[in-house]
Amino acid sequence: MTEPGALALQEAPREAPRVEADGLARSCFPGAALPLVVSPLGRGDVHALAAAIRACAEAELIPRGAVLFRGFSVRSLSDFEGFVKLVTPDLLDYTFGSTPRSHLQSRIYTSTEYPAHQHIPLHNEQSYTLEWPLKIWFHCAQAAPEGGSTPLADSREVLRRIPARIRERFTAKQVMYVRNYGNGLDVPWQKVFGTSDRSEVERFCQQAGIACEWKSDGELRTRQVCQAMATHPRTGDEVWFNQAHLFHVSNLDPAAREALLAVFAEDDLPRNALYGDGSPIEPDALEEIRGAYRQASVEFAWREGDVLLVDNMLVAHGRAPFRGPRKVLVAMSEPFRAKDS
Repeated sequence: MTEPGALALQEAPREAPRVEADGLARSCFPGAALPLVVSPLGRGDVHALAAAIRACAEAELIPRGAVLFRGFSVRSLSDFEGFVKLVTPDLLDYTFGSTPRSHLQSRIYTSTEYPAHQHIPLHNEQSYTLEWPLKIWFHCAQAAPEGGSTPLADSREVLRRIPARIRERFTAKQVMYVRNYGNGLDVPWQKVFGTSDRSEVERFCQQAGIACEWKSDGELRTRQVCQAMATHPRTGDEVWFNQAHLFHVSNLDPAAREALLAVFAEDDLPRNALYGDGSPIEPDALEEIRGAYRQASVEFAWREGDVLLVDNMLVAHGRAPFRGPRKVLVAMSEPFRAKDS
């Protein structure tokens, strides 16, 4: 059960691992530049290897885009939090989120809680906003018996695969995200903003450059114009960085799309994407963008205890369908604003 078009990587790296003086082995999956797989030579005691883990993450993340720490003694929620804080001690709240998640402890969350049969398209976390985390951490607490991988794609490669005419159009117009909260169809605004106080919501939106309005039914609609591409603050690389392909109504399967449009005006859909000037985005252009993600996608099978560190601008992530129980945890760090890009 892999993402359509994705390169499925073998369970274990084929190349001989490169062992360095820090006691960590580094290797790659065959035919793929990411993720780099880092494993301990011994028992994987995180405390004993703390300095090596920290230095490895700092040295390898930018050139690789994603680092998979495999074989370390990360067996619990607290273990995961401790591992993350070795590298990024200050974690972020999931504020202005777009998908349902459960808050577990401190600033650790479940991954998106969509039904198991659904694909979650490749995307960069919170690229539908003007502020996002630079680093995303994932922890496989329980691997699904079948499927459930977290596909990855190099955002620079995605950009290269999108035709120039589409890149130019999106760059000129940008992307407008329209969200209608609640009504049993999307995350309630109270959970998205972490408050039931309307004035707090209005204050947040004003500071974040989000247009908001309260509808006659008491629910909230927001609109925000954001970037189509961004520049990585350390590498200077341009990356494709938006979620138009995910928010747009064409992302829904045909039956769900027809059912929603039979009940709601397009402006009242739970979420949708337009060009920044309010004009519609061509579905054919979005299909070409989705194709670029598929062509750049790679997958690996989770093992329980895995910790994956992803540079959120250089690498997009998604989720493949699965069967059986699955539990993947998420933490985010290092906030970054579009005006700094």
